[in-house]
Amino acid sequence: MTGPKDLDPSSSPRALLGAELRHAREKAGLSQEYVGQRLFVSGTFIGQLEAGTRRMQPEYARLLDEVLGTDGFFQRNCGAAAKSKHPEHFAEAVEAEAQATAIRQYAPLLIPGLLQTPAYARAVNRAYDPTAPEETVEEWTEGRMERIRLLDHPTKPLLWVVLDEAALRREAGGRAVMAEALRHIAALARRNRVIVQVLPLSAGAHAAMQGALKLMEFEDAPPLVYYEGVRTGRLEDDPATVAQLRFTFDLLVASALSQEKSLALIEALAQDYAHEEHP
Repeated sequence: MTGPKDLDPSSSPRALLGAELRHAREKAGLSQEYVGQRLFVSGTFIGQLEAGTRRMQPEYARLLDEVLGTDGFFQRNCGAAAKSKHPEHFAEAVEAEAQATAIRQYAPLLIPGLLQTPAYARAVNRAYDPTAPEETVEEWTEGRMERIRLLDHPTKPLLWVVLDEAALRREAGGRAVMAEALRHIAALARRNRVIVQVLPLSAGAHAAMQGALKLMEFEDAPPLVYYEGVRTGRLEDDPATVAQLRFTFDLLVASALSQEKSLALIEALAQDYAHEEHP
């Protein structure tokens, strides 16, 4: 079977690649489960590739061309769909984030990317690599700011963040930068664009002491969870794992301050940072 026309890299390659996969699979009369078995993945994973919430890796592209008889189409176009400004371990999570209808996140050590200001992001990026050229740090910072455009829509995606108090008290970039960062979060909360709760240090031991987590829901694909560590991260789609970590997030919400008390604490800390910067 002759493969479809190669994708235009200037369009949305990942979404187009997913649409072509669905078209080729349905034309061949194959189920997602059958194709998944041939690739040694789940049928759910094939659905996520078709929905554009998962990245097509070269080894999957090769097998898909074999199973669907697409004459090397997926191998030729896999590279265009994989281009990203983000580190490889994080790029797939960013792509999924852009497709999500709801994002629930726990941030234990720093303000998460979608809530950062440019100055805060710049300070964090510089800390990641103290010897990186200035233009590289700026490129990383611009990439993070591009992600934040998700919040330009007045209601979608739903963003619900539980911030550990430690993240608010850890100074990144100095007190003026922290004051601006916390005021930015407070402004988003006050205009009802995000739900923010603070997990206070007084809460003691809690369900997510081992690290950060991000849960993402989609309109036409199963939910995902993203784990992140030092220069590493991975997406997980196992339903039992996702359900367990959704329960973990619910426990964090139960232990956190209310939205009103959280906002009061964030604004008080912002005022303290600003006052101490300009006595």
